[in-house]
Order: sequence, then structure tokens, then C-alpha cells
Amino acid sequence: MNNQNLVPAAVLAAKNGVRFPNESEEYRIARDALLAEEIELRRHIERVAVQRRALPPGGAVAKDYRFEGVDGPISFSELFADKETLVVYSYMFGPERERPCPMCTSLLSAWDGEVPDIQQRVALAVVALSPIGRLLAFKKERGWHHLPLYSDPTGDYSRDYHAIGRGGGDDAAFNVFTRRDGTIRHFWSGEMGEVTADPGEDPRGAPDLMPLWTVLDCTPEGRAPDWYPKLSY
Repeated sequence: MNNQNLVPAAVLAAKNGVRFPNESEEYRIARDALLAEEIELRRHIERVAVQRRALPPGGAVAKDYRFEGVDGPISFSELFADKETLVVYSYMFGPERERPCPMCTSLLSAWDGEVPDIQQRVALAVVALSPIGRLLAFKKERGWHHLPLYSDPTGDYSRDYHAIGRGGGDDAAFNVFTRRDGTIRHFWSGEMGEVTADPGEDPRGAPDLMPLWTVLDCTPEGRAPDWYPKLSY
């Protein structure tokens, strides 16, 4: 994106022309100012995406990790199928957990319907430490149709790519890998967490992967620091 060719956000906002029944002039002035900021946010998201795509080659993946899927054993390289890019989400549902992480589950529930679309462009795998039978049983319970679930029985992948925390428990992780000219490399990972969190904010990444928070951020109640999704209500 060439910033020199961009019309100032305030100018675009002023051209918007949208009005709603019975809104005040005070509301419209504030809304147009917010619209300008939303335009700037959109542009910043795109600048970050361009910078991400321009990363130099990441570290080569030296191990062909082994997983268990619905059809039996599968190697890391086989997860790519016919794609050049692989997205791996590490799901907090290890054998020590009685039930899976509600936040991870909320995210994956939102993703389930998107899987056929995602797989048109890249490969996708959802990896957890629990045995595959346990993962598939919860998939059925939750009503998921499309999520490709895999067990990491040795934990090797999870340890190497930061899906096991310092205390030894499972942790969420989001990693992207590439396969170019026969070489598999790590491309990018979400690295925002507690040490990068701002005061009073959850240690979340940006852009946020959860549609839930995107919707709630558009409401006057917001996401609320004392509320999180549950497995059932």
C-alpha cells in the first residue's frame, strides 16, 4: 500500500454521507471523527500485514513431527497436503484437563464453518495433546463439522512451537509454516502475551483471531475484563 497516494482519512470520512434517524449533530460529528480513526485502523492493519508478508525466511523445520488424526498416523509434512502454507492452531485440551479451554473452544467454534474456505488457500491443522479419540468425541459433542483435529502424542511439536507453557501445561499457540522448494520453514507465530500486554488489558494478540471480541468491541458494553466464554450456559 502506497501511503503517498492515500486520501486523508478525515477527508474520506467527511464524504461518507451516512445518516441515521433522529441522530443529533453532536453524534454525527463524533461518529465522523471515529470513522476517520477506523479508516486509519484499517490502513494500519494492512501495513502490518504487508510487513508480515515481507518477513525473511524463518527457521527450517528440522523434524517431521508425528501426529494422530482421524485416519491414523500422519507426519507434519503430510499436513500440508497440496498446499504451500500450513496454519497450525494449538488447542488447550491436554490429557490433564477435564474439559477443554473455553476460550480456545469459542474460537474454534467460530472457525469451524470457515474451514472449507480457508482450505481453498492454505492447509489447516488443530493440534492438541489429548489422544485423538478424546478430541474426536468432543468434536462430535460440540457439533463441529470441518475442523481437522490432530493429537500430538509425544508433545514434540507442542514443546518446540510454544504450545507447552513454562509450568508444563498446554498453552494456546498459532503458527504458520511454509513449504517452498522442498524446504519447510516456520513463517510466523503469534507472540503477543502477558509480557506485551498493556495495563488493564487482556494479553491478546492483534488482529484478534476471535470474531466474538470483534463483535463485542462494537457494542457499548465492550468485551468486559471479567467475562469470558463458557463451554455451556
